[in-house]
Formats: sequence, C-alpha cells, structure tokens
Amino acid sequence: VRKKVGLVFQYPEHQLFEETVAKDIAFGPKNMGLGHGEIADRVREACAQVGLDFDTIGERSPFELSGGQMRRVAGVLAMRPKVLILDEPTAGLDPAGRRGILEMIRGLHARGGLTVIMISHNMDDIASLATRLVVMSAGQVALTGTPREVFKQEELLTSIGLGVPQAAELTHALIAQGFDLPPDLYTLEEVREHLLALTRLPREVNP
Repeated sequence: VRKKVGLVFQYPEHQLFEETVAKDIAFGPKNMGLGHGEIADRVREACAQVGLDFDTIGERSPFELSGGQMRRVAGVLAMRPKVLILDEPTAGLDPAGRRGILEMIRGLHARGGLTVIMISHNMDDIASLATRLVVMSAGQVALTGTPREVFKQEELLTSIGLGVPQAAELTHALIAQGFDLPPDLYTLEEVREHLLALTRLPREVNP
C-alpha cells in the first residue's frame, strides 16, 4: 500500500532533511529499491509535474527555497502513487502560494490516473477543486455527497465548526433578501451568472 498511496503532511517543510532538493525528492524511490537511472528519471519527471526547474534547484539545499509543499509533493510523486493524500496543503501560504498549490493539484488530477484526497477546513479551497466531499465530526461521517449537495447544509456545517464557501454564504444571504436564486450555488462564477440573468429579465411596466 505504501507504494500506491502518497501522503503529504501539513507543513511538509518540517520533514525535509536531505542535503539537496534532488536527494530529498529521490528519497522515496531510493527506498523502493529502484536503480540510479530510474530514480534520476523520476526526480526530473516529478519536478516538472509541480513546476520546479530541476536544473536550477536540483543541487541546492531544500532549506534555501520557498514552496516546501511543492518540493514535498514532488518527492511523493516520484514514487508514482495511485492516490495522493494532502493534509491542509495551503496552510500558512500567502494568496499567491495558495493559488499556485491549488493550480498544481488541479493539474495533477486533470492528467488522469491519480486520485487526490485533500483534507482541509478551507471551504473555498474545497469548493474550487472537489467532486465529492466527506464531512467528519468527532471521528464520524456527518455528511457526504457532491459539493452542491453538501454546501446546501449550511446550518449543519456551521454546527460542527466548518461553514460554507463565501459564494454559498452570499447566495443564502441574497435569498434572505428576496433574490430569486437557487439555494445550491457555491462558486462565485455561478452566483455572478445567476445575478446577471436576473438583470436581463423583462421588468413589469406599471401604468
């Protein structure tokens, strides 16, 4: 199982210990007993997958560089897992770093052949990526379903300390103010399109 499932812990930079970025990424494949040539190929491939230039950073110390999450994900990807588990992958990142990590995750999944499981308390991150949600509370499954199904349950999510994405919160507030919107909107793009549609509706003319 350890060869099929890759796990990236929260604050992965705390797990770095090798002298160079290349050695850090090669750690997993090396422990799988792969040959030097295969390891080298996998390291370069994994760097490319997460947007790292191997020729630029390969021989540098991992502690000199920003983007610890990407380096650690590269190390996991070098093992070519079937399942990638990410624990709070955007924790502690500035907005630019957060966008970079989310785009990387989206790209990895889009290539196919990789199941991504992301653990997060950030509902906006989840809304931008997930196709299925499992909501946990006190060690039990409290709710499961598509994002659209789950984010309609604002009261339940709030009661267990999670809440909903900002777009879903805005939707519910607008509905309370009398806007004719579907209750299951959860992205800003959806909210914008429905609000624009409302402005295009023919208005009644009072005599």
